Amino acid sequence: MEVTSAVHTVGFLHSQTQTTPHLKRLLNSRDFFISTTIRGRRKVHVIPYYHHANQINNGVRGGVIFNSTTSATNATTTTETYESLSEVEKIKHKCLTWNWKGQYSINYFVSSDADSNLPPLLLVHGFGASILHWRRNIKTLSQDYTVYAIDLLGFGASDKPPDFSYTMETWAQLILDFLDEVIRKPTVLIGNSVGSLACVIAAADSSQTLVRGIVLLNCAGGMNNKAIVDDWRIKLLLPLLWLVDFLLKQKGIASSIFERVKQRENLRNILSSVYQNKEAVDEELVEIIRGPADEPGALDAFVSIVTGPPGPNPVQLMPKISLPVLLLWGDQDLFTPLDGPVGKYFSLLPSQKENVKLFILEGVGHCPHDDMPELVHEKLLPWLANLSDS
Repeated sequence: MEVTSAVHTVGFLHSQTQTTPHLKRLLNSRDFFISTTIRGRRKVHVIPYYHHANQINNGVRGGVIFNSTTSATNATTTTETYESLSEVEKIKHKCLTWNWKGQYSINYFVSSDADSNLPPLLLVHGFGASILHWRRNIKTLSQDYTVYAIDLLGFGASDKPPDFSYTMETWAQLILDFLDEVIRKPTVLIGNSVGSLACVIAAADSSQTLVRGIVLLNCAGGMNNKAIVDDWRIKLLLPLLWLVDFLLKQKGIASSIFERVKQRENLRNILSSVYQNKEAVDEELVEIIRGPADEPGALDAFVSIVTGPPGPNPVQLMPKISLPVLLLWGDQDLFTPLDGPVGKYFSLLPSQKENVKLFILEGVGHCPHDDMPELVHEKLLPWLANLSDS
């Protein structure tokens, strides 16, 4: 399900006035024309392009060059093929690669359909998810905003380095570096679950200057449940959580557990407990979660995240944030419930901080943006419009 190469349809270099020797070599070579393929599925279409994630020319990011010799007939066919794709496949076609710290390949998406001076948006997924988890939101948001989305290290089509120790702070730094190196504009961060917490950590960094505001959809209390030690439900489960940690650190046992977890029927049951809108738990969603789990390094990431340190608590971080904050919380969330310590804290926060606004979404689970996207857009779009006007 991963994209091995993709096309950023807007990142062309028509404004380039001088061709560098490096670029001339590329233009004279056919080696950089790469086909778009999806692992484990049929080839969707062949679109030639060149992409260098760190190259920036005349304000154009992504450094994509289309094959200028492509005939008009082929271009028409390409357009027709693209329009016939599902939203998931369209998102895959626009995905690009960014080299983080000179060693990690990070998959990201950008939609530049909107032509405005409004702040860009960066979508950050939760545990086990990816860019594709925003498939019900990107089209709506990109009508007025430039929308970026990123696969965190260890998830989606981004690298999953073996024996890597994942932490919340690592993901927060990834976000800050992405803002600095790729977007390079004050940006609104929109996160779900642990993605929300990574956004909070990034926004609380006193050195950051590129976060314009944050939107938290059912913010997690930590990278795993061991963070919420003052919740009586977690206290009861702590011995079991410690046992799970011990078992997962045994390679053979961990592999067996992981294989069972990612079976389609088991994934569907897990997702059905996360979502209140059961119709949203379709085959496409199951495949979005299951596909990257088959990649090398996925097991290591799973074990490291579940057994690792929970990371900073949002309750301690939020007082440091004076930026505009929008909280969207599904009231049927079983993972970070409104009556738990984190949920209670965020429920009271708007009465304590003028920069925070909260909407409780009735009949919605842990992933509001995919569970009930219309409800999320109804609250999110006016808030974004007010933010842009201020």
